[in-house]
Amino acid sequence: MKTVAERLLKYVKYDTTSNVDSETIPSTEGQLVLAKELVKECTELGLSNVSMSEWGYVYACLPANTDKPAPTIGFIAHLDTSEDCSGENVKARIINNYDGNDIALNESLSLTPAEFPKLKSKNGKDLIVTDGTTLLGADNKAGIAIIMTFVEYLINNPEIEHGKIMIGFTPDEEIGRGADQFDVESFGADFAYTIDGGEVGEFEMESFNAATATITITGKTIHPGTAKDIMINSALFLPEVIEAFPPEETPAHTEKREGFYHLLSIKASCEKTDVTYIIRDHSKEIFEKRKAFTEKVVEDLNKKHGNEMFSLKMTDQYYNMIEILRDHPDVANLARKAFSKADVEIIEIPIRGGTDGSRLSFMGLPCPNIFTGGYNAHGPYEFVCIQEMEKAVETLVNIAEMAVED
Repeated sequence: MKTVAERLLKYVKYDTTSNVDSETIPSTEGQLVLAKELVKECTELGLSNVSMSEWGYVYACLPANTDKPAPTIGFIAHLDTSEDCSGENVKARIINNYDGNDIALNESLSLTPAEFPKLKSKNGKDLIVTDGTTLLGADNKAGIAIIMTFVEYLINNPEIEHGKIMIGFTPDEEIGRGADQFDVESFGADFAYTIDGGEVGEFEMESFNAATATITITGKTIHPGTAKDIMINSALFLPEVIEAFPPEETPAHTEKREGFYHLLSIKASCEKTDVTYIIRDHSKEIFEKRKAFTEKVVEDLNKKHGNEMFSLKMTDQYYNMIEILRDHPDVANLARKAFSKADVEIIEIPIRGGTDGSRLSFMGLPCPNIFTGGYNAHGPYEFVCIQEMEKAVETLVNIAEMAVED
């Protein structure tokens, strides 16, 4: 049986960076390569109904091994990694028995307890880190490794009674499209859990409400030599857009349940400049106010400049899954019991982000999130604790076993 660490070290070698500018599903070919490998592995394990959809979604089933009543439970992780940092040619390594000191990733970057206080609690643990040139990809390949290890454990220990287990691996979660083509009906689970990030014990039933907003500034381009009183350089109006948003309401200045406006990208030229923000808040009421504020920014800029130079395209991405999950307390209670049996202290906090579960819950599949033991996602300082991944595997085994009714 492969260990969860061995699986992760294998999966991170696949470059599955998603691409928000792509119009294909999945957005990158590398995700299909990993998806095909997972189909192969699921088939070799003897799982049933193993398939990959035309969009790169992988589905598989571990049939029940008991006649006792039990719900059908899904476990879901995503294939892609964030485009915030390169996922190509990942060189991961294990730090055995971490001693609490700085970890040199390369000649110029170090992972330090001073900068990343979570390291202080990892003394004596085994960590997997990067070489400082890429992200690790534990978000969410740790989740894939945990699910695959969990399934193999159940297969190898048939004395553990469990109901029907469904597995799903999704593309493009990092760009908000992970649930776009997820077939909830054929998946057939009564409820599910995403296994997607966070320190040991984290259990999330709340996510942000999320929207993306692109403000387009339209200019007028002409040869600079004959531009007097004619040219309108759209890029020069960029500071007015940025300064219109409250500087204290950014990710770097907010925490816990505080929402924000995040300047995600700028594409600028004389003729046209696109300024893209993501808007986040746990409160639906405040979320709607943030969207209204964004609309007012564009309206005021158009009034100031006397034309329709500024336009807005705003799209809701997902909503706070607590709106659905509060009506399914048994899903959370089962997880709480499983955490306790694994001797894991549960940490129930709102996600400062979203998971596939945010969308899937509103699609009829209640789906909170369980930890992977991963930290500092989306960058070269990303690391994962092996013992915490192992605890996640144990927690999933407990969920499957404890869901069976005596």
